[in-house]
Amino acid sequence: MASGKIKKVAGPLVIADGMRDANMYDVVRVSDQRLIGEIIEMHGDQASIQVYEETSGLGPGAPVESTGLPLSVELGPGLIGSIYDGIQRPLTEILKMSGNSLQRGVEVPSLNREKSWEFVPSVKKGDELKAGDIIGTVEETKIVSQKIMVPPNIEGRVKDIKSGTFKLEDTVCILETPDGDKEITMLQKWPVRVGRPYKEKLPPSMPLITGQRVVDTFFPIAKGGVAAVPGPFGSGKTVIQHQLAKWSEADIVVYIGCGERGNEMTDVLNEFPELKDPKTGYSLMERTVLIANTSDMPVAAREASIYTGITIAEYFRDMGYSVALMADSTSRWAEALREMSGRLQEMPGEEGYPAYLGSRLAQFYERAGMVKTLGEDDRVGALSVIGAVSPPGGDISEPVSQATLRIVKVFWGLDAALAYKRHFPAINWLTSYSLYINNIGNWFEENVNEKWISNRQKLMTLLQEEAELDEIVKMVGMDALSKGDRLKMEAARSIREDFLHQNSFHDVDTYTPLEKQFYMMELVVAFYEKSAQALTEGASINDILKMDVRERIGRFKYTLPDDVESEYEKISNELLAQISEAVSRKED
Repeated sequence: MASGKIKKVAGPLVIADGMRDANMYDVVRVSDQRLIGEIIEMHGDQASIQVYEETSGLGPGAPVESTGLPLSVELGPGLIGSIYDGIQRPLTEILKMSGNSLQRGVEVPSLNREKSWEFVPSVKKGDELKAGDIIGTVEETKIVSQKIMVPPNIEGRVKDIKSGTFKLEDTVCILETPDGDKEITMLQKWPVRVGRPYKEKLPPSMPLITGQRVVDTFFPIAKGGVAAVPGPFGSGKTVIQHQLAKWSEADIVVYIGCGERGNEMTDVLNEFPELKDPKTGYSLMERTVLIANTSDMPVAAREASIYTGITIAEYFRDMGYSVALMADSTSRWAEALREMSGRLQEMPGEEGYPAYLGSRLAQFYERAGMVKTLGEDDRVGALSVIGAVSPPGGDISEPVSQATLRIVKVFWGLDAALAYKRHFPAINWLTSYSLYINNIGNWFEENVNEKWISNRQKLMTLLQEEAELDEIVKMVGMDALSKGDRLKMEAARSIREDFLHQNSFHDVDTYTPLEKQFYMMELVVAFYEKSAQALTEGASINDILKMDVRERIGRFKYTLPDDVESEYEKISNELLAQISEAVSRKED
């Protein structure tokens, strides 16, 4: 193992001499306090090390020792429900050891070595196994059954398989391989900067259903897709990510608090254990892994936290689960890159960010996807990534937002003006987009209703026409509009207030199933089309706008799921009756 001495300390950057035998991205221990660091640059025998802990008090001459291994995460039973920092140190265990203050150099294994797990084998002696095959399962929580897999790059015949209660490092299976017998435990290690292997990446073909109407109907994300949520301070990025973590159709949620304010992360840590998972009735933490790396923690660890999170997510994807990863926020991660790049005296790119910002972002987002996993049973796993971006002043022309938009296919543009009007989710329907709609539109038509895409298009058209008419209204007032245009403005208002606006604190309205979303669209479209027809038959615009049924359409979103169909029928019939009445009272 290479060892050297500190030559220079500049914040989280430490330069050490005598490291010729070390390799790039080796994990090193710095000084007698054994602070964790990682080699990010080599010049001859001089290594530049980013230290993931506070470096105050370090000085030249202190020892540096390489472990000879890259930064890796531990994967196995015990991940679910854990709260880690950016380099997978378990914060709850550290709290027991050192209290509320995170001590430097503290060494705690990421997964508990003393806890025993019930291992149920799914193979037998003599079976031929390939990399990625499942050898058994462990009931990790009431919701998640963790599948113990043959590590990548190993294949052979089962020589011995055990059943019963074991600790993580106990051997549960022995494989005869061409290179000799290999002992398999329930614990795997994987370098965070290397994507876990799979057989084949599949094209996006189905949506990740979130229950948020503006997302599912207007700007859907595919299972295995990537989305960016940029928005200024206070526009609700974190709240939207919380909603998606709670309600999206994912088996596992990995939530990375990367450089955001500590009190926001505290809200997550307090809220998630209290929340009931709507699908199972158990705590949401029973299927969640949290990585907390707040803005007051060492800046270098932000960079690691993103890779730590996505490696854990890939591990569950390999079991065949659908995983949703929330990164809040990639802007803080990019700021950490900028700071380290500046200390390394690299040539700065736009706004001081390193020239490789775009490629690093791409490396992260490209690890998402729906894949056929390794193994003989043709499992399919999906990893969907939703990254928040915090552009200074809400200006998305800055480098991090622009580099992100070149990579992702869904853009949910948050609008501070909507947030201040208490419109949730504050996603601006005029600037946002989803490039998955062509791939997954057929899924909606086959699985929900064949009119889904045409209804969506009608609503989008009305909102766009409202934006154009709004300029005229501001200049000359609503009364100057024609009857048809006034009806368009009212229909668009109904879309905004009755369909797009959602109450995240309301038991029914916080999550809307796709069938109910379709009926809501149908009612708004029916109101507009029937009213437009009534106007051509001589009905008064004032009579149409005063119809009682409009209030019922607005309240439809609070209808319980079991009553949706019958309530839809009642409102549809009432709408037809009141339209007929308006036509019968024709304008003089």
